[in-house]
Amino acid sequence: MASSALPLVVARSRSSYILPRNIISFTYNSPATNRKMSSILKPVRTHDACPPAGPYSQAIKANGLVFVSGQIPADKEGNIITGSIEEQTEAVFANLAAVLKASNSSFNKVVKVNAFLSDMANFARMNSVYEKYFSGHKPARSCVAVRELPKGVDVEIECIALEDPTPGKKSAVSAEAEGEEE
Repeated sequence: MASSALPLVVARSRSSYILPRNIISFTYNSPATNRKMSSILKPVRTHDACPPAGPYSQAIKANGLVFVSGQIPADKEGNIITGSIEEQTEAVFANLAAVLKASNSSFNKVVKVNAFLSDMANFARMNSVYEKYFSGHKPARSCVAVRELPKGVDVEIECIALEDPTPGKKSAVSAEAEGEEE
């Protein structure tokens, strides 16, 4: 049996759960409501975005949230996209869009973005592409320059979004954002 197919044991106080390796479940008491809450951590994988470059998921869904891993400017085969910072940022957003779609979410549901640049001199040019994807609402955001990014790229972006509970049906936020774009 391959190691990725081995069950994962998750300990919780006096009990353990044996689950498939790609799904983690846990239960906890909410201090705010004193009720038991449960969550399943579900990895997301799409072949429409750059494959993970290491031992991580493209995204994880938990409790109605989608945590999208940092996306770099690479095509769906993993080949790095070179060119201007604008072209690289467009490639990053293509990957983010594919992972969000596979996660049953969209840019209209993004609540937090972290952007990483190899040089802060690229900020304004990266931002000119960024703002095209967030014209309806402005999620919370951090942007930092770092010494080096994976595979020597100039930009990496990660985000947290809400999962759409009704796939294929437009939410009020999505409909409102589309109305503003017209």
